[in-house]
Amino acid sequence: MTLISLLEHSIEHYGSKPALAHKPKGGTYQDISYAELGESVHAFSKGLNALGVQKDDRVAILSENRPEWAIMDFGTLKAGAVTVPMFSTLTAAQVGYILKDSGSKIICVSTEAQLKKVLSIRDEVTTLEQIICFDLIEGETPEGVIQFEAVCELEGEETDPSASEDDIATIIYTSGTTGDPKGVMLTHANFIFNLQACKSLIDVSDADVLLSFLPLSHVFERLGGHYVPLFSGAKIAYAESTFTVAQNMGEVAPTVMLSVPRLYETMHDRILRAVQEGSPLKQKIFHWGVSVGSAVSSAIQQGKKPSAILQLQQNIADKLVFAKLKAATGGRLRFFVSGGAALPQAIAEFFHAAGILILEGYGLTETSPVISMNHPAQWKFGTVGAPVPGVEVQIAEDGEILTRGPHVMKGYFNNESATAEVIDGENWFHTGDIGIIDEDGFVKITDRKKNIIVLSNGKNVAPQPIESELVQSPFINQILLVGNERKNLAALIVPNFDTLKAWAAENGVATDDLPTMLKTREVQQLIQSEIRSRLTDFADFEQVRRFILLEKEFSQEADEMTPTLKLKRNVIIERYGDAIEEMYPEDS
Repeated sequence: MTLISLLEHSIEHYGSKPALAHKPKGGTYQDISYAELGESVHAFSKGLNALGVQKDDRVAILSENRPEWAIMDFGTLKAGAVTVPMFSTLTAAQVGYILKDSGSKIICVSTEAQLKKVLSIRDEVTTLEQIICFDLIEGETPEGVIQFEAVCELEGEETDPSASEDDIATIIYTSGTTGDPKGVMLTHANFIFNLQACKSLIDVSDADVLLSFLPLSHVFERLGGHYVPLFSGAKIAYAESTFTVAQNMGEVAPTVMLSVPRLYETMHDRILRAVQEGSPLKQKIFHWGVSVGSAVSSAIQQGKKPSAILQLQQNIADKLVFAKLKAATGGRLRFFVSGGAALPQAIAEFFHAAGILILEGYGLTETSPVISMNHPAQWKFGTVGAPVPGVEVQIAEDGEILTRGPHVMKGYFNNESATAEVIDGENWFHTGDIGIIDEDGFVKITDRKKNIIVLSNGKNVAPQPIESELVQSPFINQILLVGNERKNLAALIVPNFDTLKAWAAENGVATDDLPTMLKTREVQQLIQSEIRSRLTDFADFEQVRRFILLEKEFSQEADEMTPTLKLKRNVIIERYGDAIEEMYPEDS
C-alpha cells in the first residue's frame, strides 16, 4: 500500500465528485474532480519521466497552496521520486541550502517571484537540472525553465517505479529555530499509518469540505489537510491567501478546518474588541451568553446532560450572541483542529462556550506528524489528547516525552549522527518536549526542553504556560520570557497596539508618538497590573518582575519567527540583548 495506490482508490470511488477547488483572481471557486485530478497526476508523472526523473530522485516545490501543489506531489510519487517541499516565505539563500542538501534534480515554483529566488542561486546548485513554473511567464522564458502545462504535455514513457511502503515519500526540512534545518525522511508507511490512526478517531467523509490555508509544506497540513481528505473523498478548497481566510470561510462554508493557534487567538481578540466597542447592553448580553455557554461546556466536559433550563438559555444565547460567529465560519463547521503550537486553554474554552469545538493535537515533523490528539468522542482542554492507536508514549526521568511506533521517521537525510541523537537504541524518538501523562491518559505539554529557563537560584521555569497565560490579556500580543542564570524573570512584550491606543486615548494618554506612549507611567502600570493579575496562580519564582514594551511585532520577515509562527528565541534574545541587559542593571 502506497500513497499513490490510496489516491487511485479514491479516484475509482469518487471520480466525478470534487476533489479540489481554487479561486482565480477576480473569479469564483472552481472545482476539480477526482477523475480530473487523476488525469493531471498521470500527465505530470509522464512529463517528469520525459525530463529524466528516475526512482528516488528528489523533486522540490516552492509554492503557495494551489491545485498544482497536489498534482506535483502525487505526480512525483507516481514517478517513484521524492518530494522536497519548501515554505514559500523562505529566502533565496534558504532555498539554495535545501536544494543543495537534498540534491534536488528539479524544482517546481509557483510564481515569477519564486522563480527569481531560484534563478539567483541556480548556479550554486550543481544537481539542479530543471525549473518548472506554474504561472505563465511574461516575456522570454529563461533557459532551463519550463511551464507546468508544457510538462504535462510531454510524452514520457509509462514506467512502473515499483514503489513500496518503505520507500521515502518526502524529505521535509525542519524550520530550524536553532542551527541549519535537517531533512526529515518520511516514508509512504509513515503517512499511511498516521492517516489511518487519525481517521479511526475523526470521521472525515465525502460529505466534508476543508478550507486549506496552512502551508502544505508543513507536515500538519500535508497529512490533515491534504492526504486525509483526499483519501476520504472530501473536497479541499484553497484559500486565496492568509489575508482572505475570513472571506473564504464564508464562500466555502467548510465543515472541518485546520489551523495554528494564532488564527483562533486573532478571532477571539476581534470578537472581544467588537464587544468593547458596543453598547453597555450589548456587552451585558454577550457576557451573559458566554456564561451560559461556559455552563453548558462544563456540563458536557463532566459527561452530564445540561438541564432543560440551561438548554433553553443556550438556544437564546446562540441566537443573540453566537449566531454571527458561526455564520462567519460559513455555518457548517463541525470542528476546528489546532496544531503546530500550544493552544491557550482559555481560547479553547471560549470557543466551546460559543458552540465551536477546537480539537488540539500534538506531533512533530519527525513523527509524520501525529503522536496524540483530542477527538470528538474524547477530549480534554489543556491537553493534546491521548496517544493515537498504535503509538507508544512514555515520559523520561527528566520529563522529556518519548515516542515509538510506525509513525517515527526513517531518519535525517544524509545525517546519521543527528538521527542517532534523537532515536535511541530501543527506537524511542526523543521529542525535545517536556510534559506529563495525566491520570486519564491525556498528554500535556509544558514546554520545549531547550526553552527551560534556569534561574540563578537553581529554579527551573517553563516559559510556555506563563507566556500562554499572559497573551490572554487584550493588551499583550506577543511575549518572550528571559531570565536564564538571572535572579528572576523578565519579558520582552509586543503590545496589542490597537487595543492599547484605544485605552490610552480614553485615559488621556497621548497616542501620536508610539515610543513615548509605551514609556508613559500609565501604560507601564497598566501592563504591570495585567501581569500581576494573570499570574496569581503561579509560584513566586515564576512571576515576571520586569518587562520592556517593544515597538514592532516579531515577524518571519525579520527572521524572528519560523514559517509555523514559532518564536526563534535565540535570535530574539541576541537581537534584543542590550534591552535585556537594561532590565538587569544589577548584573552589569
